[in-house]
Amino acid sequence: MISATNTEPTQATLPSQQTWRPLRLFNLYRLLISGALLIYALSDFSIKAIGHYSPLLFKSVAIVYFIVCIINFLTIKWQRPGFSTQVYTQVIIDIIAITLIMHASGGIQSGFGMLIIVAVAGGSILLAGKTALEFAAIAALMLLGEHIYLQLSDPDASTAYTQAGLLGAAFFATALLSHALAKRVRVSEALAEKRGVDLANMQQLTQYIIQQMQTGVAVIDNHTQLWQINESARQLLNIPTPKNNPPLSQVCPELAFQYQLWLKDTGTAPQRFQPGTSATEVLPHFAQLGEQIGTLIFLEDTAAMSQQAQQLKLASLGRLAGSIAHEIRNPLGAISHAGQLLAESNNLDKHDIRLTEIIRTNTQRMNSIIENILQLGRRNQAEPEVIALKPWLESFIDEFCRGQNSNPDLITLEIEPASLTCEFDTSQLHQVLWNLCHNGIRHSHSLINESRLLLIAGKKEDQPAPFLEVIDFGPGVPEEAIEHLFEPFFTTETKGTGLGLYIAKELTECNYAHLSYFPAETGGSCFRITFADPRRRRTA
Repeated sequence: MISATNTEPTQATLPSQQTWRPLRLFNLYRLLISGALLIYALSDFSIKAIGHYSPLLFKSVAIVYFIVCIINFLTIKWQRPGFSTQVYTQVIIDIIAITLIMHASGGIQSGFGMLIIVAVAGGSILLAGKTALEFAAIAALMLLGEHIYLQLSDPDASTAYTQAGLLGAAFFATALLSHALAKRVRVSEALAEKRGVDLANMQQLTQYIIQQMQTGVAVIDNHTQLWQINESARQLLNIPTPKNNPPLSQVCPELAFQYQLWLKDTGTAPQRFQPGTSATEVLPHFAQLGEQIGTLIFLEDTAAMSQQAQQLKLASLGRLAGSIAHEIRNPLGAISHAGQLLAESNNLDKHDIRLTEIIRTNTQRMNSIIENILQLGRRNQAEPEVIALKPWLESFIDEFCRGQNSNPDLITLEIEPASLTCEFDTSQLHQVLWNLCHNGIRHSHSLINESRLLLIAGKKEDQPAPFLEVIDFGPGVPEEAIEHLFEPFFTTETKGTGLGLYIAKELTECNYAHLSYFPAETGGSCFRITFADPRRRRTA
């Protein structure tokens, strides 16, 4: 979950590794000091200023101080008790232990008071608030108490109250300066951490947005090796997740070819291409990131672009059809009615009757064209839903055969797997399939005695999108007519309107699907509906 914090920079906001690690370093310093004192206490070294006043006290304190430091290593590792308790306890122990060692070494003149300054400074840095002044006050009281006790127990000892006062003032000065420095460090650390969290959140948000984009995004370096690719681009190119930064030519040769064309002339308009065996057409766009960085590649699904274009085109067509419908249908109706009345006359010869039949046939054809155009304009926006193809196709075949007075056994259905599903608007799929099957039945009559159709549904191994093929056993489409097959008003029959396949293709593209034609191996025609890739997200 992406979140941003807006809290004040306090000790509590710092992560544990930033608080316990300094305490661990501070305890390491304590262990080194206590170890050095212990080694001196247990050795034969003889330095007059260290431990000469009370050797037994010096040795006992050194041993206990060293053991406590070792125990503190374990408590810091376990983080029990809490951080503040451990810091407070360790600093107080340091003040007491060093004061006793200083007393065993003859008092303030021994110089051990400087170690107390280090303990006060360490505690002031590690803990916030007024605790720094408490450490300084405790250290000053311990120092004064030790000096008074030394004077009372040994009247011959030299007095050094001035030195003790200066050292006590140094405690307070050190505490205040350390506290101010530590406060600024904490503010800087908290600000740095907040910015780090914001930066991490921004990076996570950016990655999430890129991964969720409908547009495919890929980045290649100057050696055309693939650095990054989002899920949409991977699905559009129909490739698995790349590993070890493979060359672009290995990932998608078609895209690599488009990239080389762009390198030769960056002003060249990008060309659509089909990656591998995918039925999806992809439109690439290239942007140079920098001479030493690489190139950013945007990949757009032309099916989504076509769907939006179709919506705009059909909306315009609907407005046009609505505006001319009354202008055409009224005189067309008058011509048709006049032709019918003329045909009922008893004074017509057979040639005139033939002319009235031509009038009636062509007015019906014009009316059919107008109905188809109005149907395009009035059609609602596609509402794709998940369809279980096997039961849906079985129901469709039964309905189609009843409507065409055909034997259901003449239509063969092959579907694998039986649980195959697709995404399509059911009413529009019904219209598309009815048109394809009707054409197949009509053309199959011209070749064999009885109509036959073969419906094959399935999914290829290298193509995640399901497909549905309608195969007839007719003469097929002439080669010169294939490229015009889905154009409006193009027909190879004198009685056709040329809008059936055009409408079918429009409907498939509005459902992010693709309708294509292939010559069938049986010699007839094969119309393939490649349904939307189930991995791709749809936009309204």
